[in-house]
Amino acid sequence: MLRNRQFGLSFIFDHIKPIAKYLLIMNRFSSLVLAAVLGGALTLGGYALITGSQKTSASIDSSLLHTVGAAKTMLPGSSAEVDFTIAAERAMPAVVQIKAQESDDLARQRRQQERRSDPWSRFFDFDFGNDLFNPFGLRPRQGAGSGVIISRDGYIVTNNHVIDFADQVYIKTFDGKEYEAQIVGRDPSTDLAVLKIEGDNFAAIEVGDSDRARIGEWVLAVGNPFEYLTSTVTAGIISAKGRDLNLIRGEKTVEEFIQTDAAINPGNSGGALVDAQGRLIGINTAIASYTGNYAGYSFAIPINLANKIINDIIESGGVLERTSLGVFVEVLDAGFADELGVDITEGLVVMELVNGGAAQYGGIVPNDIIVAVDGVKVTKFEDLERIINLSKVGDTLVIKVYRKGEYQEIPVRLRKRM
Repeated sequence: MLRNRQFGLSFIFDHIKPIAKYLLIMNRFSSLVLAAVLGGALTLGGYALITGSQKTSASIDSSLLHTVGAAKTMLPGSSAEVDFTIAAERAMPAVVQIKAQESDDLARQRRQQERRSDPWSRFFDFDFGNDLFNPFGLRPRQGAGSGVIISRDGYIVTNNHVIDFADQVYIKTFDGKEYEAQIVGRDPSTDLAVLKIEGDNFAAIEVGDSDRARIGEWVLAVGNPFEYLTSTVTAGIISAKGRDLNLIRGEKTVEEFIQTDAAINPGNSGGALVDAQGRLIGINTAIASYTGNYAGYSFAIPINLANKIINDIIESGGVLERTSLGVFVEVLDAGFADELGVDITEGLVVMELVNGGAAQYGGIVPNDIIVAVDGVKVTKFEDLERIINLSKVGDTLVIKVYRKGEYQEIPVRLRKRM
């Protein structure tokens, strides 16, 4: 019985083994087939997914690029697109490269003056006549910057600090021609200078109106950064106007910079800040930087301020004489008005007069409240200072004052600053 049972089980196992092997083989094969099918499906699905993703991504990127491009080329308050290439093409031919240097004679004179002011320098600065054996001698200074042609007969405006140390100035125009320039005159208080090259039919820039330029408006900076990157154009927006940052060295300076985020660097000084139509609205002058290179903000002299200085330099030549009104003033506010017992709250109260000054001769008296000059309202000292600093000796200004409850207009002829 036991044997038969063993035989029965053995028989069953003997017959089941091939079937099991077949089923196992088929199972493995079907698994492989199933895996292959699934793998293929996943591959095809992945490919389709990736392809679709790429198409979608490309479509989105293209849309973004179009949107960004459109945003960068829209005039503020307008539906018209602006092509920066047109502005660049208009401005670039008028921007020149400037190389300034001291002559040997000027360098020698400077060295002698420094020795006279510092007697100890003679022990450390040996001069054997021709400087051949003078390792401590002062070499002629050199520098480079940019300038803008403002007239077809070759007048060029730049920054005073580009050429203030030099008596030899050379100009390279956009078309590669080189000229020796004459220094017509300069004004350290506004950091402006005017040069002249001989010739005619130069590519003069079109001058715009900086007073109409608005915060947020697109502008281009054109110049020659680092001396070797000639005719470089960068773009940005006007981020502020009327900045007074004490950037110009010296006393009695005039500053009301246009602030932009168009990148400028050393060598850009004196170059053009232009609007989206390529019209000159400023002279690039300075950057805010801890390193000496561009760090986010740059500053330009508004062309409306510069124009008056440029015209005065061309007319008079040399360094401009600054004028003075001859008054000491305090800003009027509500509290000060109560103290004085007056019924106006804006203006400049004349506290003191300079003896022999223009205001004294004109008839201004202490406690007069200056409210306007030549029709321009003044409410803070900077308002009055700007008008006076942009006027010439001999100019007559109409000063509107509030005196004893009445307004009066007093003509004052300006005198040389005392």
